[in-house]
Amino acid sequence: MVTAMGRTAPVLSVLVMLASAGAPTHAVTVPPVTVTVTIDQVAFREKSVSAHVGDTIEWVNKDIFDHTATAKNGAFNVDIPAGKKARIVLKRAGEIDYFCEYHPNMTARVVVAKAPQNQP
Repeated sequence: MVTAMGRTAPVLSVLVMLASAGAPTHAVTVPPVTVTVTIDQVAFREKSVSAHVGDTIEWVNKDIFDHTATAKNGAFNVDIPAGKKARIVLKRAGEIDYFCEYHPNMTARVVVAKAPQNQP
């Protein structure tokens, strides 16, 4: 026991108990985000983007032409009208190469990782 000012004070043992209790060990899910890909001058400006499962990918078409974002593996096929936006929520982890069906030279990739977890 520690004594302070003539009294017995179990302060040290209380501090040790509190310190050993620690923080909760459960994981907290990170909120999803939106990843933007701009289409301009018949090109996907961001050739490769990274995201997580549950995130949204949004294509912003600044062209006067309609475009698509068509995954080579069939994961998505999105119509993106001229001057408009389109979006999807990413469902699976993996690397997805995609292109525009109307302009096959337009290609890009999204790398989708598992949803992140924060430790409190």
